[in-house]
Amino acid sequence: MVSAQAEKAEPKSDAKNIVLTVNNVEVIYDHVILVLKGVSLEVPDGGIVALLGANGAGKTTTLKAISNLLRAERGEVTKGTIEFKGERIEKLTANALVTRGCIQVMEGRHCFEHLTIEENLLTGAFTRKDGRAAIAKDLEMVYNYFPRLRERRSALAGYTSGGEQQMCAIGRALMSRPEMILLDEPSMGLAPQLVEEIFEIVKQLNTNEGVSFLLAEQNTNVALKYATYGYILENGRVVLDGDAKALRENEDVKEFYLGVAGDDRKSFRNVKHYKRRKRWLA
Repeated sequence: MVSAQAEKAEPKSDAKNIVLTVNNVEVIYDHVILVLKGVSLEVPDGGIVALLGANGAGKTTTLKAISNLLRAERGEVTKGTIEFKGERIEKLTANALVTRGCIQVMEGRHCFEHLTIEENLLTGAFTRKDGRAAIAKDLEMVYNYFPRLRERRSALAGYTSGGEQQMCAIGRALMSRPEMILLDEPSMGLAPQLVEEIFEIVKQLNTNEGVSFLLAEQNTNVALKYATYGYILENGRVVLDGDAKALRENEDVKEFYLGVAGDDRKSFRNVKHYKRRKRWLA
């Protein structure tokens, strides 16, 4: 097996085109629980990068470290640096980061259940100062990408389906006019057809609007279908990264994340997995 260093494919962008850089970040909760252990990654401007791994690997914590939402959960970045558009952002508030163009769509959708779909979307524009006409134009843009939301615009969000709530959460983020969206587990709890529909819209937003995406996802198969580059986390560390096509063809990724190794697929806890991880970390 080739080591991670040898397999690593560099993102096809020079330093000038990197919109997000996470460098050797360590995160601790409650002053004692070490969750991230030297995580480093890059997102090119206009790219879709997948952050992959099992539940508890550290994907959500990585996104919250970037979006500065850790403090609400008694977490903090204790080492490393995070840069957005070339500027350090670790000390910014989440609100300040949104005004700079980076916003997170939380896992589990988190719509305001007592508000209508349209009222939810409009809350995404609360940081903007460019006037009602611009906001109305972007609301129409959201409805064009998510026609189902137009149909449900007057419905209370709490009475809509899981797919509609996920669309609402992404649409609300778009209303802030972001340059980058941190998308956490967009496929969670959704039917496969809806998952494909949402990822297709993500691709369109990336292509047509130039929005960069860092998406944390357990569904490795669909994530690598739409991403151009991927990082795999295990126990708070990046154990493998590379071009999405190369990751899809990697035998270890096939066995442990894509579930295509047949009846002989091994457990994460067995010796074979341990040896492979040691080679990844070599």
